[in-house]
Amino acid sequence: MRVIMSGGGTGGHIYPAITIIRAIQKEVQDCEVLFIGTKHGLESDIIPKEGFDFRTIDVRGFERRLSVSNLHTVIKAIGSVWQSRQLIRNFKPDIVIGTGGYVCGPVLMAASMMNIPTMIQEQNVIPGITNKILARFVDKIAVGYEAAVTYFTNSDKIFVSGNPIRPEVLSATREEGITSLGLDPAKRTILISGGSRGAHSINQAMVEVHQQFAGSPDIQLLHVTGQNEYNDIVGKLKQSCIDTTKTGNIIIKPYLYNMPLALAVADLAIFRAGAIGLAELTVRGIPSILIPYPYAAENHQEFNARVMEEQGAAVVIRDVELDGVRLIKVINELVNNPHRLDDMAVASKQMGSAKAAESIAKMALIMIK
Repeated sequence: MRVIMSGGGTGGHIYPAITIIRAIQKEVQDCEVLFIGTKHGLESDIIPKEGFDFRTIDVRGFERRLSVSNLHTVIKAIGSVWQSRQLIRNFKPDIVIGTGGYVCGPVLMAASMMNIPTMIQEQNVIPGITNKILARFVDKIAVGYEAAVTYFTNSDKIFVSGNPIRPEVLSATREEGITSLGLDPAKRTILISGGSRGAHSINQAMVEVHQQFAGSPDIQLLHVTGQNEYNDIVGKLKQSCIDTTKTGNIIIKPYLYNMPLALAVADLAIFRAGAIGLAELTVRGIPSILIPYPYAAENHQEFNARVMEEQGAAVVIRDVELDGVRLIKVINELVNNPHRLDDMAVASKQMGSAKAAESIAKMALIMIK
């Protein structure tokens, strides 16, 4: 079996692609993979390290306004379809799968024109522009949320798979996490993360949260700030006379390489609302306070978060309404009401899709046969 996978720009497109590839390789003994991305996306660093053959095309995304730059982008897009055809012709794939990002456009378009089976995977409730366009041409559309179905007109192509997550998110244990992260097993753990680069608004609100809960005998805070904001947050806490090495319940890190272990110990999470982050929370059954990134394309993070809230798995605070006082109030409302927190955990778990990658892999095999 020969598979071309395309996706890029952010980890939210790349890691699901890797997870899907691994799932296909479990189903098929002999599976050759070619990953097509761009030179400038994260995929150019991540994919070769994962051991996959990697090729690039010259393409870029459109600006969300009328501009001369978009004219050049159109010209590049036409050229990138031709580049994709050449790569596809040389590799001769049985199927081509896209997981999002503008690089998928020319690759999936070329494959469709060549009558090769094609599938896209949409992670968000609101589909991205590329996937909206591709939906007219591809053979199958795997969606992460049931609510996403209504945003596509090609309902006969759609199946609800859930969003693929890394296997280690499921396999990590609470005991391993407690030991690795130096946490107190008797305390309720709140995990705070704004993504790999951090989130300025969340970090600033957390300064007051740390001040409020420093030294708490019941709650411990594991706060991942992002590399660029770590010194600022630690410095502000020092100005408040808070020494995190002595409080006994505050751990602040610039980046967490073992996030699956952190998820394994989290009793409550304070997160943005990216699709893959939410998939990891739900598969572990973690209640959450979600602060959607306000500048996400099509405001898709708020739509993701609202679905979680409607199902009783999360509380949503809009970024513009976020401050320390509001965040402290919501945290107290939850941790002081363990029955509600338990109900949120159950609702979160019910939304999780542990077998999403396997579902997509099996559909790919059906399409080929």
